[in-house]
Amino acid sequence: MNTTFESLGIGPGLAEALARHAISEPSPIQREAIPEALAGRDLLAQSQTGTGKTLAYLLPILERIDPAEKELQAIVLAPTRELGVQIAAEIEKYGGPLGIRGQALIGGAAISRQIERLRLHPHLVVGTPGRVAELLKMRKVKLHRVRTIVIDEADQMFALGSAKDAETIVEGALRDRQLLFFSATMPPEVRRMAARWMREPKTIEIDPGRRTAGGIEHLVFVCEEREKVDTLRRLIRLYEPKSALAFVNDLDVIAEVASKLQFAGLPAEALYGDAPKQERTTLLNRFRTGRVKTLVATDVAARGLDVPGLTHVFHLQPAIDADHYVHRAGRTGRMGASGFSISIATEQEMFILRKFEKQLGIVISRKAMYKGAVVEPDEARGAGGGTRPAAKTGAAGKERARTAAATAPAKPPRRTAAAATPTPAPQPDAPPRAAAKPPAPETARAPVPARAKAKAAERERDRKNKGAPRWLKEKAERGGPKPQQP
Repeated sequence: MNTTFESLGIGPGLAEALARHAISEPSPIQREAIPEALAGRDLLAQSQTGTGKTLAYLLPILERIDPAEKELQAIVLAPTRELGVQIAAEIEKYGGPLGIRGQALIGGAAISRQIERLRLHPHLVVGTPGRVAELLKMRKVKLHRVRTIVIDEADQMFALGSAKDAETIVEGALRDRQLLFFSATMPPEVRRMAARWMREPKTIEIDPGRRTAGGIEHLVFVCEEREKVDTLRRLIRLYEPKSALAFVNDLDVIAEVASKLQFAGLPAEALYGDAPKQERTTLLNRFRTGRVKTLVATDVAARGLDVPGLTHVFHLQPAIDADHYVHRAGRTGRMGASGFSISIATEQEMFILRKFEKQLGIVISRKAMYKGAVVEPDEARGAGGGTRPAAKTGAAGKERARTAAATAPAKPPRRTAAAATPTPAPQPDAPPRAAAKPPAPETARAPVPARAKAKAAERERDRKNKGAPRWLKEKAERGGPKPQQP
């Protein structure tokens, strides 16, 4: 007998809303988490990306909210603006028909407009920790009726330095509030924080031995560092993905990669985590509607990004650790769909991927491209991709070679440069030539001035930032790129 949302405790109103969006059967994380959350227990829930964690905590919250009360009853904290906007859209989709009002309190947006909307008395708020803490300090957000606080993508929340703001919010709520942590990875620091804040939490781990979704195929293509962007271009041409993400680690190479893809005729754009909100929203809408096929981004910019139909994730630079690889790969293969996680690495970077294999229990298969197809590396080398072995010569071949050598016309002797140039006769009355000046020792060369080095570094930054938006160039001129903030 299949489990239904009604059997988990979800009412008919929410169940009908789910059915309208073709969601009829709960995922494993939803089956485990919904009954515990409805019972009011604190949860520490871990599941792979793309397995339905958002609805696993959102449905119990919506079920327990009383629309007749004009009070804030629950808060969801998200580490990035984009993830907050996505959660707010889910609240509107499923809570709106029930009369539940939600509001997004996202950093980077106009705070005056958010304060104005708070006068409508939302039942549920989703926001970034910094903005929610700021409004709490201004006494524009009141927590005296908040029963549930969710920290989504908990590992990233603390990695981005938002732990202090999150702690301020948690400590400002009621003592008997419910606290829910959800994430694909749960590093030790997150578990220690949960132990401090939670009361006898229920730990839920869905298939802990597998940290990436089963429908994802992990591949790697090896090339030289200078060939990475061209390899990415060829892979995009070969796979023709409906939509794809290309991950890099360095903010200052995003514009360069996007510009080279555009020059090759590919619809690609750069996604910056600290871009103005309206610019990010416009770009992501173009990405979701297919007008942009490839987004080049860092881990922070694309954290929590959920794009239906995203089939390919490319790693132009290796992730900084296994957890970041999990979140990158998790942008595809969501809710049982298939997808590709493709690394483009040098031979020197292969040890990083082999380490990820051991830590994550996956296989990253090495592949190559040959004549418009993905093949095994040995097939590409055997078909002409590598050095061909010398042909073996038999007795008949040796005899033909001797005959050809005997009948071939004799070649004239090669004239060397010394023989071709006549030696001038000595002049008795000519004065002796001065001895050649010996070259200066290596240590005598003048050092490169610091100013020249600075100018060279500036030219390199300008080259990498070619095609970057104006706001990013002005930011670099004021003091260089800063870390992206949620």
